[in-house]
Amino acid sequence: MAILTSDALHTLLVSALRTKGFSAENADALARQTVLTEQLGQTSVGVAHVFDYINSIDNGRIDGEAVPTVARPAPTMIHVDGNGGLAQTGFDQAFDDLVSGAHEFGMCVFLQKNTMLCGSLGTFALRTANAGLISIAASNGSPLLAGSGSDKPVYCTNPLAFSAPLSDKPPLLIDQSSSATAYVNIRSAAEQGNDIPLGWAIDKHGKPTTDAKAALEGTLLAFGGARGANMALMVEVLAGGLTGANWSLDAPSFIEGDECPATGLFVLAIDPTLIDAGFSARMTQQIDRLASDYRVHIPGLSKANSLSRSIRDGIEVKDCMISQLQSMV
Repeated sequence: MAILTSDALHTLLVSALRTKGFSAENADALARQTVLTEQLGQTSVGVAHVFDYINSIDNGRIDGEAVPTVARPAPTMIHVDGNGGLAQTGFDQAFDDLVSGAHEFGMCVFLQKNTMLCGSLGTFALRTANAGLISIAASNGSPLLAGSGSDKPVYCTNPLAFSAPLSDKPPLLIDQSSSATAYVNIRSAAEQGNDIPLGWAIDKHGKPTTDAKAALEGTLLAFGGARGANMALMVEVLAGGLTGANWSLDAPSFIEGDECPATGLFVLAIDPTLIDAGFSARMTQQIDRLASDYRVHIPGLSKANSLSRSIRDGIEVKDCMISQLQSMV
């Protein structure tokens, strides 16, 4: 494993992405999210996932030079057309307006269509919470997940993320997919020749399977059965419907072909201080009480600890990935 500072990893990523055809702004946006994702310990959608973006620009699924078009249809709504590019760039462009809009009006919503999948959804919610706001984020993508009662893919993994600010500690962060597991986990198991747990997926014949390769040819299953599938449908309405993006059913593949999935990203920001100036302190007291007195597992703590370690000790990345990035520069 190589150990890099966040600045060094960001510089290497930008250089490699620029060489592959991403504009300076797009390369910076993707590199910044990738560094944060690695710092949070989400390695499956960190540097490893960058190669999916590189493959996509090589094959025409991403316009590396795309410039987002930003509109303000209402004081509390920011609508972005990603124009076939990266989801991260449009969010970066609109972030300051999203924060200021939430502070001024109590809430503001970011709606984006026509982009490649957004990577780690939790990073969008976390950045918003770091600005003192409660955040709910949702995104859709190419069909991978069966709906309730169906054995055919009709949704993507359709993740939902939630984050809320705390006093004197990192925000609460919940980031979960509607599927029993993320697609990248099944792909990783297939690459390593490992089995997957029963209940993660069905094969192409609609039969339950523990074979990761058969799962990739089949369909992912929702967590909790109908409840997870219902969450996927809610995400679909927010990220695919409200934004004007493709429905997952209509989204081209994000791993093959030459068409952008043109899917959506929804981020709602709410300013809690307009109701309660001491919200963050009150949240901290409640989280501490749940954890200490009732032994409740608090989501996001491991990510916060990983972030602290990476800032102190650097980011560990597989040598083969660093070599591959360096060969592009």
